[in-house]
Amino acid sequence: MNTALEEIKLTTDQIAWRAAQDIEDGAYVNLGIGFPEKIAQFQVPGREIVFHTENGVLGFGGAPAAGEEDWDLINAGKKAITLNPGAAFFDHANSFAMVRGGHLDLAVLGAFQVAENGDLANWSTGKGAVPAVGGAMDLVQSAKRVAVVTDHVTKKGDPKLVRLCSMPLTGVACVTRVYTSLAVIDIEDGHFVLREKLSALSFDDLQAVTGAELHIDGSVGELAAP
Repeated sequence: MNTALEEIKLTTDQIAWRAAQDIEDGAYVNLGIGFPEKIAQFQVPGREIVFHTENGVLGFGGAPAAGEEDWDLINAGKKAITLNPGAAFFDHANSFAMVRGGHLDLAVLGAFQVAENGDLANWSTGKGAVPAVGGAMDLVQSAKRVAVVTDHVTKKGDPKLVRLCSMPLTGVACVTRVYTSLAVIDIEDGHFVLREKLSALSFDDLQAVTGAELHIDGSVGELAAP
């Protein structure tokens, strides 16, 4: 990414905050390993979100304060978690029964690439890479809705939002919304539809770092985060 975009783009915490604003009260949500885990830190006051992790916890909260970790309480990414009232523990079989049974309202994952038709590539960069399948393939097939949080481009400046994925797919036509460091984009009828963008970024500059055509349907809101 060029220097100008680096200076205005959202941080990972800000992207996670923005994604958290759209999670509905009472939703059952799985947060992918790594970046998506940050979303648990930004729950909207007054909403009760039930977070699920594949290693067998339902109803966990944010990370504990430094020095207060209980390392018997971790998520699938081996990060320390806290428990909300009513939290439950179970084995992997029951955990994936919840996933495969369609009981999750939302799964939020990271991405290497997202195609304009909703294809997701997030488990391997291709030949020679170390694969990390995890539970993503079950999640994208079974959750009622799949969202992605990601930087808009790679470290080399290449678009992560593309016409067709060139990396091995995790799921086909599964992603419905992408929260990036520059924009919020829906996937509808095989197209990227721009919903929000940074006010300091022109449409043309955003299009220049997006690997497929951006469509506009109605007004485009301002992407802002504290």
